[in-house]
Amino acid sequence: MSAQARPNPRILLRLLAFLKPYKLRLLLAAIALVVAASGVLLLGQGLRLVVDKGFASGDSQWLNWALVGTLGVVAVMSLASACRFYLVSWIGERLAADLRLQVFRHLLTLEPEYFHRNGAGEIQSRLTADTSVLQSLFGSSLSMALRNLLTLIGAVILLLVTSPWLTLMVLLGIPLTVVPVIWFGRRVRKLSRSSQDQVAELGSYAGEALQGIETLQAFNHETEDQKHYGQRVEEAFSVARSRVFQRSLLTGFAMLVVFTAVGIILWQGGQDVLAGRMSPGQLTAFVFYALIAAGAVATLAEVAGEVQRASGAAERLLELLGAQPKIAAPEKPLTWPSAVRGEVAFEQVTFAYPSRPEQPAIESFCAEIRPGERVALVGPSGAGKSSVLKLLLRFYDPNAGRLCLDGINLKDLSPAAVRSTMALVAQEPVLFTGTAEDNIRYGRPEATDEEVQQAAQEAQALGFIQALPEGMQTWLGPGGVQLSGGQRQRLAIARALLCDPRVLLLDEATSALDAASENLVQQALDRLMEGRTSLVIAHRLATVIAADRILVMDQGRLVAEGTHQELLKTSELYRHLAELQLQKGKE
Repeated sequence: MSAQARPNPRILLRLLAFLKPYKLRLLLAAIALVVAASGVLLLGQGLRLVVDKGFASGDSQWLNWALVGTLGVVAVMSLASACRFYLVSWIGERLAADLRLQVFRHLLTLEPEYFHRNGAGEIQSRLTADTSVLQSLFGSSLSMALRNLLTLIGAVILLLVTSPWLTLMVLLGIPLTVVPVIWFGRRVRKLSRSSQDQVAELGSYAGEALQGIETLQAFNHETEDQKHYGQRVEEAFSVARSRVFQRSLLTGFAMLVVFTAVGIILWQGGQDVLAGRMSPGQLTAFVFYALIAAGAVATLAEVAGEVQRASGAAERLLELLGAQPKIAAPEKPLTWPSAVRGEVAFEQVTFAYPSRPEQPAIESFCAEIRPGERVALVGPSGAGKSSVLKLLLRFYDPNAGRLCLDGINLKDLSPAAVRSTMALVAQEPVLFTGTAEDNIRYGRPEATDEEVQQAAQEAQALGFIQALPEGMQTWLGPGGVQLSGGQRQRLAIARALLCDPRVLLLDEATSALDAASENLVQQALDRLMEGRTSLVIAHRLATVIAADRILVMDQGRLVAEGTHQELLKTSELYRHLAELQLQKGKE
């Protein structure tokens, strides 16, 4: 994914569109913010009255009224602050939730190649960590910034009213703060983006290691992975430390300049009181407002660092939202005039993966598959068999030629329409965290309980499901780790049966199973393929022989086709593959 070295904070303005549905809450939060800021400023006038009318004049009645008035202002300010905090925090959480949902929805429209190219773990980090950064900004930091900006403006106005000369001294400190904020801010922004990238890489590496934990431990690779992960942790820590150091310098320098100015003002104000040019109450109020202004500037400087960090997070998320699917529905997608029959035709199809465009995975491939025909794809590793299935599912589109279903080019159909007619059973079926029923119903969420039960029975899966502790409602864990390979395969077949597809795609569905499991799975597959157009990638000779027709592929090309007996006579490559399978069967 391309990324600018220095994300512009203005990119955050593009997120304001997410706040449009919550205009009323934003208005209420703004009102609460103004009331709270005004309350802080009124406290300064309360202090002036307490000193001048109460202490200096010795009038206890004034002192009582000033105290009551101050407590009233404090009560209103506290209530307004609580309302502001709730409303702004709610908006921040809602923004993060909406952003996560929209990004996730958009991600599901992108083709698999996008995730292969960019890394699912890195994308997952953006979806979680970066939205949390934005939630913190919009739900807390921006509210603090606005509140302190209002109090700063109000404090400066009241300082001018109280003593223009002393106010001039305060304002002289502001440029001395703004200049380092801009300079440090650029460095913080660059380091923030780098830090977020490092954290994303950490998540990706850890996810890959944990997903392959069995392989990792089988090869005693724990020490090596710990070392590699530790190196990445230290790299991420080093970048984060630099970012924190720059932010610390930014905040510390701002506070040093401002509070030094306050000290000078106190000295000058004391001289004015002694000379009779100011009352003690005015000086007290002035110092109060000067402290308010100093605190506001320091907070704004700190929030500036948060904004730089959030701008990097926003850029990363908006990159995801801006990614356009390469496989998309045409403006006016075609539909089938009647029920799909399942006739598949490859017409001079050539295709190369985007990562290696100079090496075609399929080249000048021509084949016609009749409705209801069972066709086996055979060939050595790398022949392009799996690529054929990926093209049929419109995970990719051909670079040349046409791929048609019932005479309609798949490019003229929406991907969803194409996939609604098909079902895939892979060699390593993917199951999801949930119950057995959840995984079967995945094929058709609206299916009834009876239909789910029927699909499980036809897939030879009902017996082992009923033997589970809670039957259909048994929690299977991530990826169905509690099941054997054959059981996972039969669940995947039940899922495909529930879809009732017209075109069935089987990618070596029995090659990784033992003999007993293979027998059960093969019975389920036979039931699944009845009356459906089936393309079967198979290395088992029994599966190949059962096909109506066999397509032999080599280096992306169709080199022979026919029945088992025909190909034994006409294709040297097929004869060689068949002999290898026969030898395996005798072992």
